[in-house]
Amino acid sequence: MVSTPPDIDRPASAPLAPAIRAVATRLASSGVPTPDADAELLAAHVLGLSRGELAAAALRGDALGEQDQARLDALAARRAAREPLQHLTGTAPFRHLELRVGPGVFVPRPETESVAQFAIDALRASAEPEPIGVDLGTGSGAIALAMATEVPHARIHAAENSVDAFVWAKENFALVGAGNARIAFVDLADAFPELDGAVSVLVSNPPYVPDDAIPRDPEVRLWDPPAALYGGPDGLDVVRVLSGVGMRLLRPGGTLVIEHGEWQGAPIRELLAADGWRATATHPDLTMRDRTTTALRP
Repeated sequence: MVSTPPDIDRPASAPLAPAIRAVATRLASSGVPTPDADAELLAAHVLGLSRGELAAAALRGDALGEQDQARLDALAARRAAREPLQHLTGTAPFRHLELRVGPGVFVPRPETESVAQFAIDALRASAEPEPIGVDLGTGSGAIALAMATEVPHARIHAAENSVDAFVWAKENFALVGAGNARIAFVDLADAFPELDGAVSVLVSNPPYVPDDAIPRDPEVRLWDPPAALYGGPDGLDVVRVLSGVGMRLLRPGGTLVIEHGEWQGAPIRELLAADGWRATATHPDLTMRDRTTTALRP
C-alpha cells in the first residue's frame, strides 16, 4: 500500500521512486525496448494506480511495502525474460478500449489502430441506417469492438477460429458490453453465410508473416500464437481467403480492409485486382510504414 508508514506489526517499506528506477535499469539491461515506461506500468499495476497517480505518489516520496516490492520484483524478472508486458498486467490498450489479453491470443498493437480507423470511417460513410461490419480473425476482439463502440448504429459480427483466442474475445465482448456486436467460433472461409451480399465493411488483421521470416522480438517470437503470425510461404495465404470471402459477403461498393506487413502492399493489390476488386490502395500507419490495403467490391 502506498504511504503506509512501517510499524512494529508491518514489514519495512522502501521509497517508491528508487524502486521504479531499479526496475527500469534491470529491464534496460535485458534489452526491453521501453524500460522506463514498462517499469512505471508494472509498478502502477502492482499498486492499482494510474500512471499519473503513480507519478504523484513517487513525487510525494511515498513508500512501497515489502509485499508490493516482492510482487514488483517478480513481475520485473518475467518482463526481463521478455514475457510481454500485456501478459503481466493482463490488459492491452486499443484506441479507447482496455482489453483483456494473455497467453493464446495475439496482443493488439498500436499500428492496428490505424487499420481500425479505415473500417470505422467506411462504416460511418455508409448510407445505410444500420451498416454491417465484419471482423474476420478477431483475436482479442480489438477491431470489432472498436467498430461497435465508435459506430454504435452499425451491426458488427466477429469470427475467430482459435479456441484460445475465442475465449479472450468472448471475455472482452462481455466486458465492453457492446450490444450491437456478436462473435462466432467459425472457420473464416465459411463465416456468416446469412450475411452474403449485405456487409458494408469487411476488415481483418490476418496472419501475414512468411513462414521462414522469424520475428526478431522475443515477445512476438516466443509468445504470440503461431496461427496468428504465419501466413504461408509468402505470408498471403489468408489474404487469398479473405479476397474470396469478401466477394461473397460484401455488397457492391462495400469496403475490404486488410492489415499487412510493410512490404506486402504491392502483391496484395495485385492479388485483389486479379480477383476483380476495384480501387485497391495501400496506406501507411503513423510510422509511415505501409500497413493497410483497402479495396471496393465491384
